[in-house]
Amino acid sequence: MTSYIIRRLLLMALTLVGMSIIIFIMLRLVPGNIADILFDSAGFIDPQEKALLEEELGLHLPLWKQYWDWIYGLVQGDLGFSYVSELPTVDELGPRIPITAKLAGLSLFFAVLIGLPLGVISAVKQNTWADYVVRIISLSGLSLPSFWLGLLILTAFVAWAGYIPIYTSAPETWYDELALLITPAIAVGFRASAIIMRLTRSSMLEVMRQDYVRTARSKGASENVINYKHALRNAILPVTTIIGIEAAFLIGGLIVTETVFNIPGVARFLVEAIQWRDYPIVQNLVMLIALIVVVVNLMVDLLYAVLDPRIRYS
Repeated sequence: MTSYIIRRLLLMALTLVGMSIIIFIMLRLVPGNIADILFDSAGFIDPQEKALLEEELGLHLPLWKQYWDWIYGLVQGDLGFSYVSELPTVDELGPRIPITAKLAGLSLFFAVLIGLPLGVISAVKQNTWADYVVRIISLSGLSLPSFWLGLLILTAFVAWAGYIPIYTSAPETWYDELALLITPAIAVGFRASAIIMRLTRSSMLEVMRQDYVRTARSKGASENVINYKHALRNAILPVTTIIGIEAAFLIGGLIVTETVFNIPGVARFLVEAIQWRDYPIVQNLVMLIALIVVVVNLMVDLLYAVLDPRIRYS
């Protein structure tokens, strides 16, 4: 196990280096930088002032030098300054990361809480009205974009409750924060729950056709023991994989949702930073997302050995 973890950590480091190169190059391939945007929007055409601004921001340096300065600062914990606000990147991202983390965690919680039990019910009650209802729900979750579902929820709140549950100011208590985040969390988690439903159903049906399940049933085991101890326990591995993938890529579903619900998180801030070509913010934020993805993948792999004792890493 130790040697496996060491190999995975080395692979993670290599992956992050490759991601840093891709992130850096892709940002520079987009036409224009923040100096171009500022001068175009203000109508300035003085090339000397523009060159001076680029020199102050370090944009005049060769690309390899800009990349090296970024990585060197990243290793030392220096994330640089925002081009737009001129504040340290840590100060810009620090208050926003907990908000998005709470929203993402709550979304994943609802996805698992809804998707896993309904997927089991759909498999156990195959070809019954319960199965048909769950399949309709899962197809609806796959078909409805999260931002459109969020708009429908906001419209429903206005029509029935007379107010809009959007983030207007910092909540004073955890209860107020939960009330603000629960609605967008359901909107985002609904799609993930649909994927979990369908995969849980298909995995359960595959396992329930195995010989050992029929043997347990022939020996007089109860349906609960068969469904949850034998079937679900062996069908949970692919479901764990998809839960890990959804957890890692949940940030993509939060970008539009945070905008719709006016949530001051990092997903919405990332879009604004890309529009302004705020390189320090975008580079460090995307690297953080990449780090989350590789760490979650490692955790899912290690969880396999816990869920299935037959799996051994060496």
